[in-house]
Parts: sequence; C-alpha cells; structure tokens
Amino acid sequence: MLVHPQFDPIAIHLGPLAVRWYGLMYLIGFALFILMGRYRIKQNPQGSFTISMLDDMLFYGVLGVILGGRLGHVLFYQFGYYLQHPLEILAVWQGGMSFHGGFLGVISAMALLARKYKLQWLAVTDFIAPLVPLGLGAGRIGNFINAELWGRPTDVSWGIIFPNVDGLARHPSQLYEFALEGLAFFALMWIYSAKPRPVGAVSGMFLIGYGVFRSVSEFFREPEDGFMGVLTLGISMGQWLSLPMIVAGVIMIAWAYRRRPAPSYKPDAPVPTGKRNRNRR
Repeated sequence: MLVHPQFDPIAIHLGPLAVRWYGLMYLIGFALFILMGRYRIKQNPQGSFTISMLDDMLFYGVLGVILGGRLGHVLFYQFGYYLQHPLEILAVWQGGMSFHGGFLGVISAMALLARKYKLQWLAVTDFIAPLVPLGLGAGRIGNFINAELWGRPTDVSWGIIFPNVDGLARHPSQLYEFALEGLAFFALMWIYSAKPRPVGAVSGMFLIGYGVFRSVSEFFREPEDGFMGVLTLGISMGQWLSLPMIVAGVIMIAWAYRRRPAPSYKPDAPVPTGKRNRNRR
C-alpha cells in the first residue's frame, strides 16, 4: 500500500501572497482552454469565432465556473454544514467545487455570450465542449494534492492511505477521475468534434460522455458527508446528477440529427441567428 505524501496546499509564496495548488490547477485549466480554443479557431479561419470572442468566452466561463461550482457544492453536497457556517461559502480557495453546479453556471454564461454576439447558443456550447475536459482533469489533480474527495476502502495493491482521513487503504479516486473525466473524455470529445456535426450534437455528446465517466468513477469514490451526500438507493449524489445529463445528451443528439443532416460547415463555425437564416434550416 502507498501513503499519500500530504502535500503542502500552498504551491508558491509570493511575498504575502500564497498561491494554492487548487487555484493553480484552475489557472492551468483556463490556460488549456485558451490554447486549445486558439488551435480550433486557426483550424477553421472562416468560422464565426475569433480570438477576441474566445477571450470573452473565458471571462464568462470563469464567472460561471466559480459562481456555479461553489453554489452547486453548497446546495448539492454540504447544505447543512454551510447553513451553520455561511461565511465559509466564500472560502473557495479551500476547495469545494461542484462540476454540476459549475456546468449550469457555464451554460448560463454561454447563453449570455451567445446573445451578445447574436449566435446560436448550442453552436457556442458545441465549440467549447471539447475544450473543457483537460481543465476538469487538472482540477482532479488539485483534489489529489489536497487529499480531498478520496476513494472508498480497498485491498488493491495501488490503494493509498490518506492520513488526514484514517489508516485505511483507499482507491485514489481523484486519479481515476483524472484519467476518465480528463484524458479519456478529452479524447472522446476531440475525435467526435473533428468531423462536421449538426448543431447541438457535440454538446449532446459532452453530456453523455461526462455523465458516463463520472458515474463510473463514483463507484470508487467515497460519498461526501452532509446534505444529500450519502448514498441513495445504492447511487451516489454525483450519479444522480449525472443521470439526467446522459438522458438529455441522448435526446439532444437524436434531435440534432433529426432536425437537419450533418452540416457542410464545421460545428465551430456557428450560423448567426436572425430572420435571414430561416431558409438555411
């Protein structure tokens, strides 16, 4: 068995400023978003997306991730605790972010961005969907460094003892999620979005892919204590939240292909909304 090294949560000291690993992983995720987004734009220079628009996507997305992710964690997982310690809701540097909350925050932010640029909302989400998984993977590395969201007890040879929890060997579920939600999910989305797809199909595949990978990893992850964090009918809160994502993803893909055939333009080249586009449907 291995023992978690209990990393110092602070990665770098810059005078009075302390840069934590958790926050650093988020910065890495945002940087990867910009790099991969620029690559997609260069691959399709005739598309409607531009570098300046990508910068706006990051700004809107950061707000959605932080606000939605934190509120999702509070409401979905530890509502009882934060009800007694409301000021700690603001302590995002200590960890505690929900993907499902962040997801709702981001899609809401992208709706605002699509309205600003007069673009189809699903075309915008199709563009950003393949850019997200690597950031998710970076976040899971942050969870492992922080020794949080540990796995269930196990007797496998690669089990890890988390001294901050107990003396039991546990699944390194954070690393499982890094492999599934980060690397495998990125490969799936990048390959699927490489070919022209009907508007909404890539977003639908994102819902299915994340829902499936998250549900699998949840079998190895210790459910969080607190409001709705325990198992229900043998299914964790993370799996309950992922189930409607999978269903919605299947419906979206079916709707996208039924609504129109595969477009001659790439999914990262959205058609602006408006009356002049009605004949293109």
